[in-house]
Amino acid sequence: MAREELISSISTYGLLPLLDTDDCPYMLDVREIDEVADWQIPGVHNIPLDTLEKRIDEVPRDQHLVVICAMGARARQGAEILARHDVASEVLDGGMGAWASTYDAVEGEFAGATVVQIRRRGKGCLSYVVGGATNAVVIDPSREIVQYLDVAARHGWTITHVLDTHLHADHLSGARELAAESGAALWLNPADPFRFEFEPLVDGKSIELKPGVDLRVSSVSVPGHTEGSTMYQLGEHAIFTGDTLFLESVGRPDLADEAEAFAHHLYESLHQRVLPLSDEITVFPAHFGPSVEVHAHEFVARELGSLRYELAALALDEDDFVAWAIANVKDRPGNYKEIVRINAGQVDLEADGVDLEMGPNRCAIA
Repeated sequence: MAREELISSISTYGLLPLLDTDDCPYMLDVREIDEVADWQIPGVHNIPLDTLEKRIDEVPRDQHLVVICAMGARARQGAEILARHDVASEVLDGGMGAWASTYDAVEGEFAGATVVQIRRRGKGCLSYVVGGATNAVVIDPSREIVQYLDVAARHGWTITHVLDTHLHADHLSGARELAAESGAALWLNPADPFRFEFEPLVDGKSIELKPGVDLRVSSVSVPGHTEGSTMYQLGEHAIFTGDTLFLESVGRPDLADEAEAFAHHLYESLHQRVLPLSDEITVFPAHFGPSVEVHAHEFVARELGSLRYELAALALDEDDFVAWAIANVKDRPGNYKEIVRINAGQVDLEADGVDLEMGPNRCAIA
């Protein structure tokens, strides 16, 4: 077989459905060690490109191989090295840049409404379409807004409201674009410094999805991650916690350079607003980190009762919680200051934003 016939390509959407199956390929990431340690597709094997020739015997010859790098160029070089050794492989089109904008979705019924969780797998971002009868609300949309429009169209919903849980620092928000495209009302918390027109949130405000089914603003604010962090509650069955409470940790308090003050606020928000809720209420966060397993057809969500007893930070008293929070914040999200300025409407986005969003989210305390 000719060497060029040993090299093909696969899209991130071709790879995604294989990840959680017995057909998961051997994923060979040829980026440098520090690049892979910082951000990776779960389950990859790392052999840097400049060592691949010497370590060729480590590569299995009897498995489906997918070669990965940042944008695709190094992966192609890696595939050519493999081909010289008669090893067939597929290059991941667009590499990690494409993985950053790869989505899947899960949906289910809660409190008489349908919740569609849209997962941006490479960024660990979670957004939601919550609908009932003819109306829907979108929470924390990313900039690829067509997926939210498609979900609404498929269900016969009109998007009436677009909400962000807070001023995002790790990814570009699509809230303004989606509201403009759909004609929906844009609701935001004025405690965060947005500089464009929106309808300000107040405690207890609600959106009727259908008779007897409301999505309500359950807490304005739950400050700590940002001053305008806000939660939304669907009956007594679901809470959309933004970056206040994750499945593996809580939101970091340091991005506004007031870590101690914000950590105190975060403690109060958790203990006064979140933890008094029922153990049975399901927590839907805005992000997930690398320690959270993501499976097809399963929500990235947990009942509050399990988090209450599994997250040690939730059992700390206030002083210990603040000390823990300050001591454990690590690297900040890449380009976060520029992303905040764009999301706040302080500056315009000059390109498509792909480079700004490269890398993992880092909104949780490690």
